Amino acid sequence: MEYTIRKYIVRINPLKCRKCGFCTQVNTCKSPNNCIGCLSCYYACPHSARTIREEEVTAKPVKIYVDGVEYIVPEGISVAEALTKIGFKYGKPWSKKPSLPCRTGGCWSCMLIINGLPERTCITPVRNGMQISTNVEKLEPLRIVHGPQPHIVGGKATPWWEVDYSSYVEAAIWVAGCNLRCPQCQNYMVTYDNTSKPLTPREAAEKLVVCHKIYSTKGVAISGGEPTINRRWLIEFFKELTRRLKPKVRKHLDSNGTILTPDYIDELVEAGCNNIGVEPKCVNPETYMKITGIEDREKAIQYLQTAWKAVEYINENHSDQVYLGVGLVYNPKLVTLDEIAEAGRKIASINPKIQVTVLDYFPAFRRRDTPRPTVKEMLKVKKILEDQGLRTVIVQTQIGHIGPGNHRKTNNILI
Repeated sequence: MEYTIRKYIVRINPLKCRKCGFCTQVNTCKSPNNCIGCLSCYYACPHSARTIREEEVTAKPVKIYVDGVEYIVPEGISVAEALTKIGFKYGKPWSKKPSLPCRTGGCWSCMLIINGLPERTCITPVRNGMQISTNVEKLEPLRIVHGPQPHIVGGKATPWWEVDYSSYVEAAIWVAGCNLRCPQCQNYMVTYDNTSKPLTPREAAEKLVVCHKIYSTKGVAISGGEPTINRRWLIEFFKELTRRLKPKVRKHLDSNGTILTPDYIDELVEAGCNNIGVEPKCVNPETYMKITGIEDREKAIQYLQTAWKAVEYINENHSDQVYLGVGLVYNPKLVTLDEIAEAGRKIASINPKIQVTVLDYFPAFRRRDTPRPTVKEMLKVKKILEDQGLRTVIVQTQIGHIGPGNHRKTNNILI
């Protein structure tokens, strides 16, 4: 008996392929001779050289064993899809259960035990005779991690007065995997990495603490990718940091805020996270869709609302424990100045003292033809936000970050 199934097939467009090596070194395929339709390479290609076509194909049946029970599923699909077909329920991105938030293999949130070893179900092809265990509660979570490295500027919630643009202010790591598909992703080499060896929370915390001590930084930080999409890993990571660091050391999370629900925020603070940067990016769903690459409008609205609610919740419930920063973005091709002003009024209505950092989106990943905003344009953005009543506005520019007040220092240049 054979199955007739419809699945996505990814093809390479030779006219766009630059032979850059990204698909052979950073985001690699686990089934190169038989596309399983996981779409990881499609999402990850920096030059949009992959196309998707839905096809009807015949597939042989294969046997898999899930928690000791035998099932028959079609070959040529991912383990995640096979499990979904037999009724296995993945959790929501903010849950502690196995989930499918990134689907590119970097976050390891979908990890189950396959043939005795932890493996990602989203990019692994199903094979005949596979033994799969869904009991991973006692298994240490894993995540691909880049760094640590010392950082001079820090992130969205690094207190502006600590930054002198010459001393290292934070020791940071960056984690792979993201639930957004931003065409101008400025950290895509990390975000779409599914090849590097993953680390446990303990291993990542140990490395970060060593870096912090070597460079005598005032804080440690985690960014991405999107750190929050593997909740079990992130909570344990902050607990491990708290065990190893002095109480006054800042423990900074940089997040897009899309899955930072109140209970998740509470758990992070309880684990020791005392510095949170949330980046809603903008206020209008259509703008958000352009910026993030999210095509589902309902999902875009949900993500945007969750991020803004996270800002409100942290301000209202954890202002005595957490230094909060909010991230916006600007490029005239994506965001209007009117929307910048609207975002400024929204933040000011929550708390005019909140630190706001605006990133100047520059050419990267798939938007390599997008001109970077000029310093003059970013200073105009800064003034617009300050005119809405915000007291602490920082803008990223080509010559460095420009912070609050009339005395602005950027890469040792006074302007």
